[in-house]
Amino acid sequence: MAAKIDLDERRSCCPVACTLDLLGDRWTLLVLRDLFLGKQHYDELLQAPEGIATNILAERLKRLQTMGLIQAEVDQANRRRKLYTLTERGKSLGPILLKLAIWGLENIGGTRPSPEVATLLKDRKR
Repeated sequence: MAAKIDLDERRSCCPVACTLDLLGDRWTLLVLRDLFLGKQHYDELLQAPEGIATNILAERLKRLQTMGLIQAEVDQANRRRKLYTLTERGKSLGPILLKLAIWGLENIGGTRPSPEVATLLKDRKR
């Protein structure tokens, strides 16, 4: 199911432009990265090394839910917390994130993967 974007909000009908309108801000792909790496709670996502602010994280999580890329449910172990998980639609972004990481490693000097990303890259080569 495609995310609904008001036609008045689109810069064009170009799929690259429309994708960037959904995912192209400074934080959204980093939140998705951390969800792919197994983080599920707000406080875990807040600990990203890039230093996302609480209001920005809350807004991005809300937006990702609206887009159908993640779902939030009450954590049965602690009912005051939510568990954030990727939907199938969200999981479909995995290969794109991996390609971005590989491109960055190959083309931007001084970059290095986190241990979790390094494991994903190693597993990919097998």
